[in-house]
This record gives sequence, C-alpha cells and structure tokens, in this order.
Amino acid sequence: METILKNAQVEIENDILYDALYVINMAKADFFGSSITTDNALAKFVKDYLDDEDGYDGIAFNRFLADCARKGVVIRWDKMI
Repeated sequence: METILKNAQVEIENDILYDALYVINMAKADFFGSSITTDNALAKFVKDYLDDEDGYDGIAFNRFLADCARKGVVIRWDKMI
C-alpha cells in the first residue's frame, strides 16, 4: 500500500488507524480493472475517499461495520479484545 501511494505521490491527511489499508483493498477488490484501471488512480481514489470534506473520522471503519451488519456477519468483539 505504501508503495502505491508513494509512487503516485499521494499523501493522505485523514488516515486513521487502518482506514487507508481497508479502502485500498476494498477498491482494488471491487473496482480495479473497471472504473479504477491503474495504481495511480487507485491511490487517488483512496485519498479522495478518506480526505473528502464531507467525510468524517472513521468513515472507512463505519463502512466496514455497515457491510458486516447488512451481510449478517457477526463480529465477536469479546474475542478480539
């Protein structure tokens, strides 16, 4: 991930914990090869997603939680803490 961002000369301001890692993997799995066709475009998408003025801290984690809830995936927090 760091290599893709560095090569694209992209610096993310609002990278909270593992947000950038989640977004880059989500975008690569879901959009790479169709609407995102290069590593540079992928890096810019991650920046746009996380540094969006309308966004908020933790937006990527909130998306992850919403996806899990919608799919019926139970997260056993007691096992993770």
